[in-house]
Amino acid sequence: MIQDAGEFDFIIVGAGSAGCVLAARLTESGSYRVLLVEAGPEDRHFWIHVPLGYANVFADRRINWMLESEAEGELQGRSMYQPRGKVLGGTSSINGMIYIRGNHADYDGWRDAGCEGWGWEDVKPYFERAEGPTGLRVQPHTKKHELAEAVLRAAQNAGLPYTHDFNGERQEGVGYYRYNIFKGRRWSASSAYLRPARARPNLKVVTEAHVLRLSMRDSQVTGIVYERDGQTFEVRAKAEVIVAAGVFGSPQLLEHSGIGNPSVLKEQGIEPVLELAAVGENLQDHFYTQLMFKCSQPITINDLANSWPRKMFEGARYLLTRTGKLAFNHIYVGGFTHSREGLSKPDIQFNMTAWSVAERTASGAKPHPFPGFSLSPVHINPDARGAVHVTSADPRGRPSIRFNFLKTNYDIQSMIFGVRLVRRIAAQPGLQPYIADEIQPGRAIASDADIVSFLREKAVSNLHAVGSCRMGPDCATSVVDSQLRVHGVRGLRVVDGSIMPRIICGNTHAATVMIAEKASDMILVAAR
Repeated sequence: MIQDAGEFDFIIVGAGSAGCVLAARLTESGSYRVLLVEAGPEDRHFWIHVPLGYANVFADRRINWMLESEAEGELQGRSMYQPRGKVLGGTSSINGMIYIRGNHADYDGWRDAGCEGWGWEDVKPYFERAEGPTGLRVQPHTKKHELAEAVLRAAQNAGLPYTHDFNGERQEGVGYYRYNIFKGRRWSASSAYLRPARARPNLKVVTEAHVLRLSMRDSQVTGIVYERDGQTFEVRAKAEVIVAAGVFGSPQLLEHSGIGNPSVLKEQGIEPVLELAAVGENLQDHFYTQLMFKCSQPITINDLANSWPRKMFEGARYLLTRTGKLAFNHIYVGGFTHSREGLSKPDIQFNMTAWSVAERTASGAKPHPFPGFSLSPVHINPDARGAVHVTSADPRGRPSIRFNFLKTNYDIQSMIFGVRLVRRIAAQPGLQPYIADEIQPGRAIASDADIVSFLREKAVSNLHAVGSCRMGPDCATSVVDSQLRVHGVRGLRVVDGSIMPRIICGNTHAATVMIAEKASDMILVAAR
């Protein structure tokens, strides 16, 4: 039996990076009643809020969907682990907290592909609003680390210019990152947007509620049906339903509601309601690998992780002062560059992290028993396109996720360049005193063929998946229009990273927040 759960002006599905922004902005005026529905629990888990605690939430089923991709043919049949936040704040509650807007050319490319109003000058004000007093806290790097300083100098000696701020006028170069960390705590979308908004009487938040499907009448979405505590509820929307369930959850919900490619739906026993072939297609992600080095000095996070006295000391220091090793993510410096001449924007990123990993298990990563650090090349403008689709008619079923990495020569050659770039940086005289040995892949892996074999064995998704509900003007190749309205149906938008027509050059959290900031204005204008 389905119980009536009332009526709201707006219903938001998913309290992740986008959903928290929407809930805050749509309730600011007090004119509209908003329901925010989240499948996960409240964000009270201790390790969510500790910046170095993301190692502990990376594999916690209580707050993490812990998805897996299908076996990747070009990667020796390996599947790619896909952690996604199942908690207030979504993946912003479990990510690495790096804040990158992306390259200006990314958004001009969206505009030029037919997404009117999404060029750099159009989206810039929304980044600025997101970084303002009512949005995210964006903190520059404040403390020096001798290993990070050595990497910074080595990268400059290897030919990369110094960049003060990757979010400024020039992205290319090497420099320190900026972070969503404030006063020693993770500053998630829930911390920044949702927590202040929950005092408003016109916002209702329902957690641990799994949305089963959209309610539809003719070509109008009228509400949602969700399950909580073994009971089923239906709630109505006077104005709109906004799906903000993320790159995997949003296409899943559309497909379970009969919106998608009819052949995909029928194969899983779902009756098609609206033909929209692009649902679940255009899946993109960055692709990366770790080059790991044994450090000659005990100055890495491995040394903390392998010492109980140090862990107890740092734990006490954090609890008392919100400072110390636990108050930072230890992803210090990085850089952006081109793998070849003639590209309009960087296509290679690299990150320096103050740890190295001996093995990964279902419960997390185990560090090497000695000091170690990593330099990781990332291909941030890949050709690879995949898909995410439902695997049954059960709304609680896991989706099929396929990325199709390393299928084109450009993708392969770009990653070879990235590996060689990192090695060129590591070979600089200023960094060599910190390197006792190259652990992974090892100096014996030297030829292009050897590097490609290493990539097929070890390289993975960089966990920045986007694009599965693509924005565009053509309903044959996209899911939403430039107002983020789903083609062919009224009263329904998708607002999250899934609408990106092409992945941006850099970490995707900041851009997802920007999308929701911009969408909130669109929604309020339409409502008025």
